[in-house]
Amino acid sequence: MSSGTFVDRIDPFAKRSVKKKSKKSQGSSRYRNAADAELQPLPLLKEVPSSEQEELFIRKLRQCCVAFDFMDPMADLKGKEIKRGTLNELVEYVSTGRGVLTEPVYPEIIKMISANLFRTLPPSENPDFDPEEDDPTLEASWPHLTLVYELFLRFLESADFQPTIGKKVIDQKFVLQLLDLFDSEDPRERDFLKTVLHRIYGKFLGLRAFIRKQINNIFLRFVYETEHFNGVGELLEILGSIINGFALPLKSEHKQFLVKVLIPLHKVKCLSLYHAQLAYCVVQFLEKDASLTEPVVKGLLKYWPKTCSQKEVMFLGEIEEILDVIEPSQFIKIQEPLFRQIARCVSSPHFQVAERALYFWNNEYIMSLMEENNQVIMPIMFPALYRISKEHWNQTIVALVYNVLKTFMEMNSKLFDDLTASYKAERQKEKKREKERDELWKKLSELEVSTNKVKQNKDLSVQKK
Repeated sequence: MSSGTFVDRIDPFAKRSVKKKSKKSQGSSRYRNAADAELQPLPLLKEVPSSEQEELFIRKLRQCCVAFDFMDPMADLKGKEIKRGTLNELVEYVSTGRGVLTEPVYPEIIKMISANLFRTLPPSENPDFDPEEDDPTLEASWPHLTLVYELFLRFLESADFQPTIGKKVIDQKFVLQLLDLFDSEDPRERDFLKTVLHRIYGKFLGLRAFIRKQINNIFLRFVYETEHFNGVGELLEILGSIINGFALPLKSEHKQFLVKVLIPLHKVKCLSLYHAQLAYCVVQFLEKDASLTEPVVKGLLKYWPKTCSQKEVMFLGEIEEILDVIEPSQFIKIQEPLFRQIARCVSSPHFQVAERALYFWNNEYIMSLMEENNQVIMPIMFPALYRISKEHWNQTIVALVYNVLKTFMEMNSKLFDDLTASYKAERQKEKKREKERDELWKKLSELEVSTNKVKQNKDLSVQKK
């Protein structure tokens, strides 16, 4: 990515809604040691002279490194409240104070953030956890974690923040640990992580290639090994804005990422959890470089679902998004294999798949592309459409098919008539072949009967002798 403009924030997707029914809580893997001293209230930062504020700020940061066991709601109530109040004060201090981010406080802030955030995520309590159906297990220590994340964001977004100092403490190891947290089941944590990583990517040019490479590794492991990682959608949202800021011409590593990583992400079973973000990234690439259209469409056709109608509907939606931005010269390259697949979708016995495919004819731009290339597309689509108009069980689909046939007739009436005549002639030949097959089977059956009679007669004559 170029060091030029970086799209600082782009979030075209609604935040993941969290169901309101009661949820399980999970604890962090780090608890307080018995040896930890009890927290004692410290004076407020605004109550001490400005010359003493830096020292008190650091003391408060160190005090907030102490972790508590939130799985026991009655344990350490006094300490938890002191820490919560201190974190709130630190958030306000970093947000409103000027000149408070002196060089000595940078490592202390990162130590405190690391002590609270970086933990081994517990395994899911439900081994058969289905993100689409089951409630997520929420982080028990969220009352403190949310304030730590808030402080981290205010730190990164402060007008006083200096990347040259920050890069000494926010390094590759720190980023790796941050990326591991994207597997948290708690959607609130993943939402904060998304914004935090976005800010780090924007502030630290030296970490950009590393962040992209590590996201690449997470996706490859997800596709080819585990098929489980909770934060795929959030990472794709970050990538959407990164891709938006790519300089032209695109580097080969970016094109490779599209073909080798983003396209295979379509084959995973839980595609519905992140498909909107994935389709956005793919379309961003095509808007940057139209020559990528052919490998993208052929990749989608390669991974086209065979037995999941829900995924087929998603694929059709993404194809329409691609066709909305496609250049006419690129459309010619993919029209034949693409419309053979669309013809199969139109013929689907699942009415939602057929309906979604037929909606393409409501899109004016796609219709204009079809009209320009009707000599190729009409012969591919016509047999399926004509057959469905006579045979499909769903009347809504039949009505949509009639509208499509009508548009084809208006596009090229001569070709339409030729295709109709050709289809009817082919059907007649097919019926004749079916009749010949039936007659052949009938003759074989008769022959078998007569053969059996002859055999029976022979057996009787042998018995009589």
